[in-house]
Amino acid sequence: MAATASNSSGRTGSGESGTNDKTGKDAPPPLPAPLAVPVADSHTHLDMQGGTPVAEALAKAASVGVTTVVQVGCDVAGSRWAAETAAAHDAVWATVALHPNEAPRIVHGDPDGWSRQGTRPAGGREALDEALAEIDRLAALPQVKGVGETGLDFFRTGPEGMEAQEYSFRRHIDIAKRHGKALVIHDREAHADVLRVLDEEGAPDAVVFHCYSGDAAMAKVCADNGYYMSFAGNVTFKNAQPLRDALAVAPLDLILVETDAPFLTPAPYRGRPNAPYLIPVTLRAMAGYKEIGEDELATAVAANTARAFGY
Repeated sequence: MAATASNSSGRTGSGESGTNDKTGKDAPPPLPAPLAVPVADSHTHLDMQGGTPVAEALAKAASVGVTTVVQVGCDVAGSRWAAETAAAHDAVWATVALHPNEAPRIVHGDPDGWSRQGTRPAGGREALDEALAEIDRLAALPQVKGVGETGLDFFRTGPEGMEAQEYSFRRHIDIAKRHGKALVIHDREAHADVLRVLDEEGAPDAVVFHCYSGDAAMAKVCADNGYYMSFAGNVTFKNAQPLRDALAVAPLDLILVETDAPFLTPAPYRGRPNAPYLIPVTLRAMAGYKEIGEDELATAVAANTARAFGY
């Protein structure tokens, strides 16, 4: 998720704004031409996509060659929903976690609205441990293929929140390793600290940097460690040259593609609602930046996603 955690009582946007098309900015973008090689959306939030029925979203995606989606949990309620949805649909796999912004909200509450998720009472470390215990339980389910999105997000969080985030992140790493599941990382303005914690704890066999936000130098560090880098629609934004530079040096066998829908809709539809069916738009742009064929990139990311999540 691009910036804020989900909240079962009311979901909010990521703060990403702007559009290249001021007309009908709330209308879904048109269907792109289908991919010849089927791929997976490695990170999406079907529960936040404007009330679109899951079956409809999956059918629309499949019609353009997006035949698998990874539904990502951001809190306890959302993680339960992800697991239930994956159990009900063959095209869906789940990940479960407490988003980095969810952990400090559980511990400290949200008296001043810093998270933009609404007021919430403080529950302390005990409440966080209870929530983590439920994530641990869900992570054991066979349809759950990852633990995430977890990590660190220093965009809004103060010092107290940073401590809760790091504690939660370390616990998620342990959960992923014990269950043999991929670790899906949300990293916002915290690159060095995310890498430090991974090094200190020892990374799971599969680590996915969701909505990769580092530069080319960090991409080389990720490559050296065998970490997957998942690129979203923001790689197409005008101000995203560092992401394109990172994509250029990322090894083909460590690249994934995602929507993070409903956020981060690729150009030329930025600001309009995102959904898994728009993966071809991002993938084609990525192939151009990588200077390889569309089918070659699709073949690689399909294999990479299946390998990363073990399906």
